[in-house]
Amino acid sequence: MKKTLLSLLAVAAMSTTALAADIKPALVYGTGGKFDKSFNEAAYTGAEAYKKETGTDYRDFEPTSDTQGEQAIRNFASRGYNPVVAVSFAWTSAMEKVAAEFPDTKFVIVDSVVDLPNVRSVVYKEEEGSYLTGLLAGMESKTGKVGFVGGMDIPLIRKFGCGYVQGVKAANPKAEVFQNMIGTTGAAWNDPVRGGELAKNQIDQGADVIYAAAGASGLGVLQTAADNKKFSIGVDSNQNYLHPGSVLTSMVKRVDLAVYNAYKDTAADKFTAGVQANGIKENGVMAAIDDNNKALITPEMMAAVDKAKADIIAGTVKVHDYMSDNACPM
Repeated sequence: MKKTLLSLLAVAAMSTTALAADIKPALVYGTGGKFDKSFNEAAYTGAEAYKKETGTDYRDFEPTSDTQGEQAIRNFASRGYNPVVAVSFAWTSAMEKVAAEFPDTKFVIVDSVVDLPNVRSVVYKEEEGSYLTGLLAGMESKTGKVGFVGGMDIPLIRKFGCGYVQGVKAANPKAEVFQNMIGTTGAAWNDPVRGGELAKNQIDQGADVIYAAAGASGLGVLQTAADNKKFSIGVDSNQNYLHPGSVLTSMVKRVDLAVYNAYKDTAADKFTAGVQANGIKENGVMAAIDDNNKALITPEMMAAVDKAKADIIAGTVKVHDYMSDNACPM
């Protein structure tokens, strides 16, 4: 009996290993570079975590144009990679085309929705996480003036900005919020010089806290805030460590989990298509508190964030989603 049980466990272990070995994960980043310390790097972190845990390697690609993105997704699918994860709304049309051509391949797109039976669409309630950071900004600001620097001027980034404004106004209804976008093309994600210029302009107008939702361009915002002894707010990845004592908090978006779960679910034959919407309740977005910024967050600020999180989950506070009507109430 013991020998039979050991044999069954050995077979089960071999089956699990074979199943894990059968997947060939691939990852296509958004433009802006793998190591942007923000959105793309969060995706990389998720892929690396899966690789470290399972020993399963993956292939990735850093597009520099929309054309390259579609080519990469198709190339991975045609070479048998599965699942193929693409992070960025910019790959929506490419995913629609390629996923339809390869119905047996599992695909994941982050920050957009593609309605196909072999595609998982992972989106986030960025307005909720940005509300929390806005609340902290409004409570921290001594001038009553804060800023927001977005990357590419699209509804998704205005969604960040709108959530932020709502949080700022919840803390200080009289606060003034300056908002600027870096550009209208994909190049807006990788222009830290311009990000710094916009941040300096806002600082010159009195802003003492500036939220950057701009990919690698946001690094210029954080640097400029630090240079001018002002506060900044990071985005997507936890950027508190970049300028300890200057980064008030970061609006963390768990893109890493979207990538990790795509690989894990495919290996376990538990992949599901459809839309996954991740907000505060789902631990998909949060305001990062760690050793790099905890001295900046007063007990009153922490209590306000905790209450806001509870109220949002309970539905007593509803943060308006800019993308629901392309408008912000504030």
